[in-house]
Amino acid sequence: MKLAGQSNAVIYTVGIFQAEDKERNLGVLKDLAQATAAKPFCPEELPEVTAICERIARDIRHQYTIAYEPINMAHDGAYHAIRVVARAKGHRGGFAVRTRTGYIASGEPRRDEKNAP
Repeated sequence: MKLAGQSNAVIYTVGIFQAEDKERNLGVLKDLAQATAAKPFCPEELPEVTAICERIARDIRHQYTIAYEPINMAHDGAYHAIRVVARAKGHRGGFAVRTRTGYIASGEPRRDEKNAP
């Protein structure tokens, strides 16, 4: 889960279980999808899977990538929460925004940061 949250991957989960399967753990699928700013799916019937795959494909085609550069550039390994809000002038309806809830400031500084004064 930690590696998924640190990666740039967006992981959509689809839980397909037999009706009598009492041991299914939907929480893990939900957590994995949400950790990567995706959406979990758990169809009740097998024919729903096609529509779910079409929805995932549509979501992927309509995604935007935004960049964020924090004021605090420390690579301290700490978790930093973020929140993204989308607004448009004259648009009364809300926008659906799915993002990660934060990031871990770890790893090596970028090359341009190493040479900074």
